[in-house]
Amino acid sequence: MSANIVYAILVTSFATFLSRFLGAVSSEGIKETSKLFKWFNCLAYATLAALIARTIIFPVGVLSDASYMSRFAVVILSLIVFFVSKKNYVYPTIFSAVCMAILNNYF
Repeated sequence: MSANIVYAILVTSFATFLSRFLGAVSSEGIKETSKLFKWFNCLAYATLAALIARTIIFPVGVLSDASYMSRFAVVILSLIVFFVSKKNYVYPTIFSAVCMAILNNYF
């Protein structure tokens, strides 16, 4: 069992770093203002938005015990913290974890 986990970590690490390496190598030929770059940028943001929406609407695991209202409240409050903190990612991430823990344990 533990050997399978190690193999899975190695394979996923290799796939991740290989794609990053190939992206770094091929990025010199792509201008940031090109339509292809903008398309990939939009694709990445759309994928991220879909994953976040899926996590909020159809959660798996412990998050499925939380109510929809608490999940949406945490998202809205975290967005407010994100914009108040001048688009810093650390503060809303920590805030969302603490806020979700408080909402689930006390309300």
